[in-house]
Amino acid sequence: MNVSKPSRELSVEQIISLTFNLYRSKFWQFFLPFLVSGIIMGVFSYVITSAFPVPAPPDMPTPLTTPFVQEVLFPWFLELISKAVIIGIFSGLILWIVGTTVTGIVIKNASDQIEKGGSNLNVSFNFTVSRLPSLLAAQFIAGILTILGLLLFIVPGIIVAIMFSLTLPTIIIEQKGAFESLGRSRNLVSNRWMKTFLLMLVVLIIVLIVNAAATYLAGPLSAIHPIANSLTTSVISAFVSPIYPVAITYLYYAMAAREKPPPPPTF
Repeated sequence: MNVSKPSRELSVEQIISLTFNLYRSKFWQFFLPFLVSGIIMGVFSYVITSAFPVPAPPDMPTPLTTPFVQEVLFPWFLELISKAVIIGIFSGLILWIVGTTVTGIVIKNASDQIEKGGSNLNVSFNFTVSRLPSLLAAQFIAGILTILGLLLFIVPGIIVAIMFSLTLPTIIIEQKGAFESLGRSRNLVSNRWMKTFLLMLVVLIIVLIVNAAATYLAGPLSAIHPIANSLTTSVISAFVSPIYPVAITYLYYAMAAREKPPPPPTF
């Protein structure tokens, strides 16, 4: 498949089409990083939940008495909350580090395919690791701002997510720092908020449908072993996970192309 760098702004349909074409033509180069990261996160998820098991709910007496609430129910609730917070913190750290790394690898891989016509996973991995501090810092800042925005009636969070959607491609392709990349992303998507939102929405729907199917299909495996469920879900999810980084890489080039002055008229 011939891959060329966009020389003009692309529509959402064109970006989606190019994303699937590139992913299909270089399937293993995009799927393998997410497969490995999915296995890693699946194993860590099992280890974390095993190390901090959630307490089983107590048997509720009838009627509910004040001593039971004070001596049994309230301590159980506190332990439940503390375990949930601990699991959430550790799981978030793993997702932040591993997820950001593998997303950077796939963006670099897609960028090399688009610009050079070929890519190498080792080169993409080494390059991403060299940019990892900026990637992690930018992802952390954008993530915190998005969460805060979602807490403020949801819409501000969506706006922030759109505004900073091209932060990681900017760090990888333009090799900018964390703070500079945030501003650069905002400039790239300016006046194209709806296009960016529609692209992210389409990708999100695809990912959610496949992840829901993965969770449903892997559910019965819990009876075999808890880690079987987690690993199966991660492997199935890995099939659609590359769509997002490849799509935002194409979106970056499409938005960058509109910054170029139009060619002079020919006579």
